Amino acid sequence: MGVQFQDTDKSLSQTLTDIAHSINTEQITLRQLFELVGEQGLLLLCAFLTIPFLIPVSIPGVSTVFGAAIILIAIGITLNRLPWVPNRLMSRPIATEKLIPTLDKGAQMVAKIERFIHPRMQMLTDGAAVNRLNGLALMFSGVLLMFPLGLIPFSNTLPGLAILFLAIGILQRDGLFIILGYLMMLLTIIYFGALFVGAVLAGQGIMSLFGSG
Repeated sequence: MGVQFQDTDKSLSQTLTDIAHSINTEQITLRQLFELVGEQGLLLLCAFLTIPFLIPVSIPGVSTVFGAAIILIAIGITLNRLPWVPNRLMSRPIATEKLIPTLDKGAQMVAKIERFIHPRMQMLTDGAAVNRLNGLALMFSGVLLMFPLGLIPFSNTLPGLAILFLAIGILQRDGLFIILGYLMMLLTIIYFGALFVGAVLAGQGIMSLFGSG
């Protein structure tokens, strides 16, 4: 990826706060965000990239950029190798006007979650086959995040939570968060399915009105 990380033992919430306070430009690239987050691993990067979707703030273009990055990182996790991220994606500028306060609020939310994380139910986190399955779930959640439904409430929040829970669960060997991640992924699928059915029924209703006219 062409990124050099600096070692750190800070929590994710502290890292988010430090990043928010260190950004002093109108735009930032994904490459610069990767450099700022430090060497906390690919899973921590996935968790970090979900933060803008956990609060009701729309940042144009972020779901596409961050979703694609999460998918590529998840592929690397599934294959147990450093992922390749296209330079075009890494260099794409993102406006920081809404990103900075979003990171601050996200840090407060993550700090509350961190208190409940500890190793448990490790049959859901240990082993090559389980890791691949969890990596595939992470990848699929990234695909759901990229769906062009950003203006619809919870369309980014639900897959964002799935990614956050899966990433934290795998990273901290916490099977409960793995389960929560799968549940949020399932809820996202059900929600998107309901939206699709609703759109089809609405379309049929409109067509019937024109037909009856």
